[in-house]
Amino acid sequence: MGIDNKKTGNYSVRIYDLPTNERPRERLLNHGAHVLSNAELFAILLSTGTREKSAVALAESVLSYSQEGLRYFTDCTVEELTEIKGIGLAKSAKLIAAVELGKRIALSSKVNNYNKIKSPDDVSNIIMENMRYLKKEHFSILLLNTKNELISVENISVGSLNSSIVHPREVFVKAIKRSSSSIILAHNHPSGDPTPSNEDIQVTKRLVEAGKLIGIAVLDHIIIGDGIYCSLKEKHLMDL
Repeated sequence: MGIDNKKTGNYSVRIYDLPTNERPRERLLNHGAHVLSNAELFAILLSTGTREKSAVALAESVLSYSQEGLRYFTDCTVEELTEIKGIGLAKSAKLIAAVELGKRIALSSKVNNYNKIKSPDDVSNIIMENMRYLKKEHFSILLLNTKNELISVENISVGSLNSSIVHPREVFVKAIKRSSSSIILAHNHPSGDPTPSNEDIQVTKRLVEAGKLIGIAVLDHIIIGDGIYCSLKEKHLMDL
């Protein structure tokens, strides 16, 4: 019923050694994805295990790699994942692709539910879950039409916020292409504390000024922390 690995002395149960009704893929097909554990879902993505571990056992090792659990995978790189024993480039690519699709589906659903932006709370509700766990600073813009209806959320850059990576050209070119009449700036603080830095304030004022010159208003800058946010507009930190 199993494989005795002579090199390590470990006993490993393969997926195909399990009864059919206990195999992750068959359970998903027969009962739906909602009945599967996180490890079983990961096992389906991984497809195979290693000589020492079944796909489910490998998935459990992956999930326990960080104390953050599932949260760890929201902003992982291929290099980080391949540090986990048994995870190569192919498996890393599958996991990252699955996580990215989940994030895009969640964001698309929220965008469709918030046709009109009325307050910073609306912005937070759209982007909070996508940005709060990111390990690096991500800078995005929300594009709005003349009725303050949301056109789309666009990613601009990744890295510590400064004037060299958040250039007005990169910000407003997307707004111009989508015929946006106004934008809202947004970025996250990986520390979880959304308190704006001096650099945040200076970059915001620079973009406000650039927006006035080309006729696209910058309505606010929302900084995302861990479950909390800061609106520079509400703090009166956008005045030139």
